Amino acid sequence: MTDDVLDEDLIRPDGRTIAWTRTGTGTPLLRLPGTPGSRWSIRADRSPWTERGLQVITTERPGFGRSSRLPGRGFREHSDDLAAILDHLGLERVHVTGGSGGGPHVLAFAAHHPDRVVAATITVGFPPLEESEYDEMIPLNAASFRAARDGDEAAIRRNLAGPFEAMRSVPLSGLDAAMTTAPASDLAIMSDPLWRAAQTTAIENAFAPGIDGWVDETLALGGAWTDIDLTAITTSLTWWHGAADRNCPFPAAQRLINKLPTATLREFGDAGHFEPYRREPEILDELLHRTS
Repeated sequence: MTDDVLDEDLIRPDGRTIAWTRTGTGTPLLRLPGTPGSRWSIRADRSPWTERGLQVITTERPGFGRSSRLPGRGFREHSDDLAAILDHLGLERVHVTGGSGGGPHVLAFAAHHPDRVVAATITVGFPPLEESEYDEMIPLNAASFRAARDGDEAAIRRNLAGPFEAMRSVPLSGLDAAMTTAPASDLAIMSDPLWRAAQTTAIENAFAPGIDGWVDETLALGGAWTDIDLTAITTSLTWWHGAADRNCPFPAAQRLINKLPTATLREFGDAGHFEPYRREPEILDELLHRTS
């Protein structure tokens, strides 16, 4: 889609396709996008990457974009996919970053493949929720993750169907509607033409195969996380989060971070879910400074 980005894939032993994009030729950075995201969840303005001499590998999870669906998946399966991508590219160890719904997948990769991670960063990551925290989220997320907690796939499909159809027609329409109650900092970022251009491409690709990937991801994120052993994570980890985040509640994130002995919390202050877009240079510099 753009001259500086390679669109790549491989076939896994079970016959599934996993796909990613790659741009740059320097220090490798493995990026795990949020939900719903795709391999094209990349910046329109890639200067924060080029200025730091990065080779950026942006992945997508099963059921999104060109990556085959894997019904019933949790987190372990994709962590093994990520290791296979690194093997394919001849990369032993990389810096890893993931945001929002990509956050738990960073934890899973660090738990299952610690020898592949130099250091990791999670931005506004999705955490396990307590009952009182569902209503702190935007209404779409509250309803979807309550259904996921109950293992109610049919309810998730009903809840996501309207936004999915809207975004299939006009990619940002469903997102704009869902985020009407988001904090002012998020709404300001959402008005940025470059942000909107990148999000449009990411959503178009994420939803190309249908709604199933979004449903599977919601079930995994809102479920019990039985295949992530938090005690196995020894990776150097920084977690960035804002107190006004209405997609991933800050108190729930704090509770999860407290269970991660190597994690450091960095607060965005009274900012929302999209603050990492504005602060990416600072986030990258902090990550790249860590070597173990």
